[in-house]
Amino acid sequence: MAVIEKVKEDVLLEEAVGHLNEIVLFNDDVNTFDHVIETLIRVCKHTAEQAEQCAIIVHYKGKCTVKTGTFEELKPQCTQLLEAGLSAEII
Repeated sequence: MAVIEKVKEDVLLEEAVGHLNEIVLFNDDVNTFDHVIETLIRVCKHTAEQAEQCAIIVHYKGKCTVKTGTFEELKPQCTQLLEAGLSAEII
């Protein structure tokens, strides 16, 4: 009985959330850590620690998901990241 309730909860949650997209930030050889961190704080409303961690991940791994949400929510934020000279895309 508990398994059926869990499945129902998962289905309801998925229906409520819908399809979520991600803004992925990519590494480049142009922007400084400070610029990336300040931009993530301003555009994505990250905390200083969260922005710093994302910048480090991008530097060492080449990319990092910096925000999750609906396409409509993410489009203006991704545009602002691009306008700030960062390399990002919505997936």
